[in-house]
Amino acid sequence: MTEVRNPRSAVRIAWFSPFPPVKTGVAAVSAGLVSALEARGHAVDRYPDTAAHDFPWRHRQRPYDRVVYQFGNSSHHDYAWPYALRYPGLTVLHDTRLHHARAALLLREKRRDDYRRELAWSEPDLPPGAAELAVAGFDSRLYYDWPMVRSLVEASHLVAVHGEATRTELVERLASVRGPASDVRGPIAERLVAIRLGHGELVTDERIAAARTTLRARYGLPRDAIVFGVFGGLTPEKRLPQILEAFRAVRAYAPDARLLLGGAEASHFALDAFRAADGVVVTGYLEDAELTDHIAAVDVSLNLRWPTARETSGPWLRALAAGTPTIVTDLLQLIDVPTLDPRTWQASTPDIGHRTSESDPVAIAIDIVDEDHSLRLAMRRLAQDAALRASLGRTGRAYWQRHHSLEAMTDDYERLLHLAHPEHLAHPAHPAHLRPAGDERLRALLAPFGIDSPIP
Repeated sequence: MTEVRNPRSAVRIAWFSPFPPVKTGVAAVSAGLVSALEARGHAVDRYPDTAAHDFPWRHRQRPYDRVVYQFGNSSHHDYAWPYALRYPGLTVLHDTRLHHARAALLLREKRRDDYRRELAWSEPDLPPGAAELAVAGFDSRLYYDWPMVRSLVEASHLVAVHGEATRTELVERLASVRGPASDVRGPIAERLVAIRLGHGELVTDERIAAARTTLRARYGLPRDAIVFGVFGGLTPEKRLPQILEAFRAVRAYAPDARLLLGGAEASHFALDAFRAADGVVVTGYLEDAELTDHIAAVDVSLNLRWPTARETSGPWLRALAAGTPTIVTDLLQLIDVPTLDPRTWQASTPDIGHRTSESDPVAIAIDIVDEDHSLRLAMRRLAQDAALRASLGRTGRAYWQRHHSLEAMTDDYERLLHLAHPEHLAHPAHPAHLRPAGDERLRALLAPFGIDSPIP
């Protein structure tokens, strides 16, 4: 992985990912990134689930220079697993814990034994009966502790994740499950890289002013009220019950404060209690431009998350780009982000490699073990301190421009696309269902006619 091609040479790429109109963050990122790469002269063929069947013969007729796979923790990526395991390329993990989606696929297809074997191979330190929790349908926080990404990492030429701390954690995790002979400085570590995630857009002061006027009038919000916002899919992992309790406590100090929930309601988490709460507005699903305007119209964006699959929040990046001050959970994937601790109001200064120059606080970070207390402190201070809100908005926007713009992300991808990849990989003994011959369905159809092989 040391040889680098001419950075100006064009690369022909096969791109496996959902794309709009699929309504996910990964789909939106892929759409913007592919367009940016094409603008730089690269040729990109898109392979969403509806087109993936064309890839094998097209690749055989004229091999691609690179194959890129985008993986997130949703069913929209199920179709890409067989291709990623059969045709090595650059695999990008937007979440480094994919157990939710992978287990859902296997169990939905009633492949319980395949699930048991794959989990045991991916996570050999788990007790033998751990798989039965999922088989029995008991979803739990434990799912977040079982990454189940080993097969993708082992099969890929290169694996990219968002953030150096996320990369280090995954390297150490895989080194431990591969046995004592594995070394975190060995081949797996060399094939795992950290890249930047570009998401959001800079929002002008004029657009912010217009959004505040229009949206506050639409929802009947007082013009000068402090409005807190939560955006994206509205799930318990966004800490919505905890946010509502903190909001109620803060209204003793800011009576006109409002809480705006902007996003789709999850099927497993009803929002009836929030709709009935005083001072709370629930908007429903917001299209892309509407989402940006709503984030720009609030005074503070709440981007809490627990448990976590090590994802980087798209709404958080949009808030930074809009200059909206943010409150986040103090998570490993954000360890290199300078933040304020509301218990002391002291700034953390990250010391992660070349990022030591970062010092100005970008957000307020909540320690999950002190969540209720710290969240109340943070919301109360931001409700009353306009200067702090303005400061965090400025530093957040500057941080986004340096690290999370589309241009920055495209630079990182272009660098990876020009790295020389190995022609062959030494794969471990994957469970059999992960390395099928590809003609199982055809053989099953021919068996009743006494034909053993489809090939004469």
